[in-house]
Amino acid sequence: MILRQPAALLALFVAIGVAGFNKKACAVEDGQLAFNNVCRTCHTVTDGDNRLGPNLHHVIGRKAGSLPDYAYSQAMKDADLVWDKATLDRYISDPEQVVPGNKMKPYGGVGSADERAKIIDYLQAN
Repeated sequence: MILRQPAALLALFVAIGVAGFNKKACAVEDGQLAFNNVCRTCHTVTDGDNRLGPNLHHVIGRKAGSLPDYAYSQAMKDADLVWDKATLDRYISDPEQVVPGNKMKPYGGVGSADERAKIIDYLQAN
């Protein structure tokens, strides 16, 4: 009986680890889907791949308007923001309120806090 307990404990830890991994994988997939549905028309998360909008690779911690190979609006260059989770949440919700005069029109924002959180988590992972 004593020999079975360590095996049972090991099986439990493996099951918990697999469940945690699956949750993490699902969260990344949910975030990628949300990003694709809302952002991918103009943005990528691939370094150096600027499109209609700048690439968002490692955007968290980046100064707004700072990628050297992208033609930002003057409003974004002058925004004096560093993208963190809270600022991204506000911006994705209503870009014009956070940086008036940005080039994101006609994008009006994402109303769902849950969808914004998924997108931000996805950006944080990329």
